[in-house]
Amino acid sequence: MLVIENIEKYLRDHNISPSYQRKRIFEYMYENRNHPNVNQIYEALVKEIPTLSKTTVYNTLNLFVEKKIAEVITIEGTEIRYDLFNPQTHGHFKCEKCKRVYDIDLNIENMQIKDLEGFIIREKHFHFKGLCKKCI
Repeated sequence: MLVIENIEKYLRDHNISPSYQRKRIFEYMYENRNHPNVNQIYEALVKEIPTLSKTTVYNTLNLFVEKKIAEVITIEGTEIRYDLFNPQTHGHFKCEKCKRVYDIDLNIENMQIKDLEGFIIREKHFHFKGLCKKCI
């Protein structure tokens, strides 16, 4: 799990100018860990930051992805969500009822997939869909 003591320093260390809006977007993702989409972040912050636009949220998230402090998650083809970068291999589970997305710890290092022998794997994505414990 990612632990950050100083968000402004963390952003600067990743060559991101820590504007108030960028810090708040990052703080929202860090504090909530809810794999939000652009609309969810916008709705959560627009009352506090009336000048915030969806374009600013979108551009900030793209910058975070470019600087490798966040990643895009696409569990369903039309829905794009964002997750803070986590170097540990993990998957995501999306509840079909409440729509919440959960991090799922995975131990795949010892998993052998014959069809991938001789390949160089640069990314791993694992997505699951169903009903979460709360919705069953």
